[in-house]
Amino acid sequence: MPPSLAEAVHPAEAPAVTRAPRRRPTTARRGEGLAGYVFLSPWLLGFLGITAIPMLFSLVLSFTDYELLDSWSDVKFVGFANYHKMFTADPHYWHSVGVTVRYALIAVPLKLAAALGVALLLRRDRRGNGTFRSLFYLPSLLGGSVALSLVWLAMFSRDGAFNAFLRLFGIEGKPWANDPDWALATLILLAVWQFGAPMVIFLAGLKQIPNEYYEAASVDGASRWRKFWHITMPMLSPVLFFNLVLEVIHGFQGFTGAFVLSGGTGGPVDSTLMYTLNLYLAGFTDFKMAYASAMAWVFLAVLGVLTAAIFSTGRFWVHYADGEEN
Repeated sequence: MPPSLAEAVHPAEAPAVTRAPRRRPTTARRGEGLAGYVFLSPWLLGFLGITAIPMLFSLVLSFTDYELLDSWSDVKFVGFANYHKMFTADPHYWHSVGVTVRYALIAVPLKLAAALGVALLLRRDRRGNGTFRSLFYLPSLLGGSVALSLVWLAMFSRDGAFNAFLRLFGIEGKPWANDPDWALATLILLAVWQFGAPMVIFLAGLKQIPNEYYEAASVDGASRWRKFWHITMPMLSPVLFFNLVLEVIHGFQGFTGAFVLSGGTGGPVDSTLMYTLNLYLAGFTDFKMAYASAMAWVFLAVLGVLTAAIFSTGRFWVHYADGEEN
């Protein structure tokens, strides 16, 4: 009887299958793993010492009455008193929330629209496009810097370049950055002007759209608007989603421009009192570090919820080339 048939008839007589012994990590493998942790150690130490531990420490502080110049022996646990004060007894808090929401609701859409518009103009390879791309991106390299904010403040002062331009048309300007009715608009314009980073991302996304789609649409007689709405926007929606998340977070975190334009006060008449600036004033001007920590954690929670809300809506309007939705 052939061996295979014998084994089928008498399975008990079939030779036992021996498992290969489990390999133990060799010294070389253990050395590679150790080397990986050694190379990661600067990042791990930095994350623990600069991010994780200070964050947990600020969370503990938010439940105390700690002030910056107090000794630790005088610190008392006050529970949710700082949070209660924030929501019920601090009018500046809600004013800063309103200013920040107005700023973000206007600045973020305008910045994305400017970035997409310029990206559409620069998408085709024409002579000089590289230079224009660099010039448009340049303000983003200085984004959030004190020097750029100072230049913006000088430009929109009473004797600044913007008023000098208006005088050419017989219009007498005003100190825009110091006017309560226009200070926030000046701050929004500063944010919109720094559209270079999302513009570059939009350009990369536009380069990935096959030109055959536009050629087929042209054959069918589609207008430019229909091409933009039915080809460009659906194909660009993942990039738009990415830029939207980044710019919403960045918009709510605005600080440097408001600090410089208002001289660190949020003025005039609290018209530029952004949330982050109010947090800074509470912690480092009023020395109420525990209250500032509570403000910071509420801010983190709100940004997390807002980001999650944006992600939850992505499945309705973000489309990918393979047909899957977000």
